[in-house]
Amino acid sequence: MLKVGLTGGIASGKTEVSNHFARLGIPVIDTDKISRELVEPGKPALQQIRKQLGEQFLDTEGRLNRKLLRKHIFDNPKARKALENILHPAIRQETEHRLSALETEPYVLLVVPLLVESGLKSMVDRVLLVDAPESLQVARVCRRDSIDEKQAEKILAAQASRSERACIADDVIENSGNLQQLQQQVEKLHKFYLSIGNPSD
Repeated sequence: MLKVGLTGGIASGKTEVSNHFARLGIPVIDTDKISRELVEPGKPALQQIRKQLGEQFLDTEGRLNRKLLRKHIFDNPKARKALENILHPAIRQETEHRLSALETEPYVLLVVPLLVESGLKSMVDRVLLVDAPESLQVARVCRRDSIDEKQAEKILAAQASRSERACIADDVIENSGNLQQLQQQVEKLHKFYLSIGNPSD
């Protein structure tokens, strides 16, 4: 089974791309969603975060205050590294578990925003990059998350650069146009992945 790793910077358009692949019938494993599931109350990862980073990142119901934690880790590189050391191995383990149940599919899409940074590149056969100009990313994330430009730029600075992602990309979707243009690029790649995922067809 062909494993395609979908990556891209924050607010580059990964969700819309993965949603369109899903509409085309392709299984999608989203490591961001896995990450959120891993920090639900009672989960071991949440207990590790509480122990290593502090009680202040849990709300009164014992849930992770994601907004507070996000601000903290982008202001504190050591804290960000500690969080990655907790989450990345657990995400990899859960991703492998889900992949094992999909072995009869022609191909599967793994959504890994931090593909360069997380060490998960070894799990995929091809890398699909969703790319957009940084100025557009900043504008989108400010609008989406109601944060200021300075905070948005910090998030971008903490991620791999566009050039670093481009270096590992086998395929690129440019997302600086409209939704129809984005979906057309997805459909073209879908046909291509089917052809290399099923060489006997």
